[in-house]
Amino acid sequence: MREDIIIVVGLAMLSFVSGMLGLGVAFSAIPFLGLFMNDLVHQIQPLSLLLNGVTSLLSAFGFAKSGFVDWRKAITLSIITTASAPVGAYIVQFIEQQYVWGFYFLAVFYLAYRLFKPVKHTKVNENFKLALVLAVPISILSGFLGVGPGFLLMPTLIILGFESKKAAGINAFAVCPPSFSALIPHLSIAQWNMKLTILLIVVGAIFSFSGARTTSLFVPGIRVKQIFAILILIVTAYKITTLLN
Repeated sequence: MREDIIIVVGLAMLSFVSGMLGLGVAFSAIPFLGLFMNDLVHQIQPLSLLLNGVTSLLSAFGFAKSGFVDWRKAITLSIITTASAPVGAYIVQFIEQQYVWGFYFLAVFYLAYRLFKPVKHTKVNENFKLALVLAVPISILSGFLGVGPGFLLMPTLIILGFESKKAAGINAFAVCPPSFSALIPHLSIAQWNMKLTILLIVVGAIFSFSGARTTSLFVPGIRVKQIFAILILIVTAYKITTLLN
């Protein structure tokens, strides 16, 4: 019971911060849940994908209330990411878990680098066509990792000229459907604690929406990105030490 309370409180904090960035919670939830659950493919990834879909959707609603979601671009991106993500989710079932963790840690460090790297304030036109092309390999990789494509798609949109809050709003909606489509290959093998799962869904929804509204109304993006990078690095570093023991 005490462990479940810790999981709920931790997931609430992660959902709030990830909601501020429009990322969905899975990328930070995977190492966090890995502290309490041992089976990556059967327990951690299915739960993380489910939570990612819920939290990203509520985050999108939070950004939409302030007009930061370009629905045409978000829906177009979501179609591509939804079709591509299950490919990676299917492949991961045939790969040893230590290799999956290796890919995950590499992705974590890349994300942290992109979040800490200073953004040049020169005006760059939005290159949405290239974003559509890059969304395919990004979604396949994210399906393989079980995290949803937001953690790579968000910095990609910024690099391609999208203003950070607009990128967060588009990203939040675009990663929602592929989170659920990537969950499909896991359904026949997933192991659920239904009481905990339902509680995490409710908490994740509330706090991700609150996080998106906080960013939309009050918070400059650069500081929030750096806080998120520090958070996932701390949790991931701790997970590495547990795997090495």
